[in-house]
Amino acid sequence: MLKPEKGTAKKRILAVDDAVIILRKIMDALEEYYDVVTVNSGVRALRYLEKEKPDLILLDIRMMPKDGFETLQDIRAMEDRADIPVIMLTGVEDKKFVMEGIKLGICDYILKPFFPEDLLERIQRALKSSEENRTPPSKAEEC
Repeated sequence: MLKPEKGTAKKRILAVDDAVIILRKIMDALEEYYDVVTVNSGVRALRYLEKEKPDLILLDIRMMPKDGFETLQDIRAMEDRADIPVIMLTGVEDKKFVMEGIKLGICDYILKPFFPEDLLERIQRALKSSEENRTPPSKAEEC
């Protein structure tokens, strides 16, 4: 796996999970390559997003008082935040949850416990895909 280059401007990732141990594992896996911001609730994530725009969001499903799906719906309704790639990072292994996430525009779904290398690889893939989708079409494609 090709890891992000050191020395380049770090992309910012918002990690949202109500379990401190999971946030610590995410931080340990990513902090060398990304600027990682952690919050322990959907409500705090939304507050953060009112002021900042990360490059990607890692979002747990089962949280209180606002779960991951409710949080994601609110993110998708925010002006200038709806395009942020979101990866669901959760212990819920259920097809209906995956389908619900897909309907809300997630770009990936990772089960906990996760392997740090897998998490890095999937984040890179999501960021690359997001950048490709933002690239303006070439002159040939505009015709």
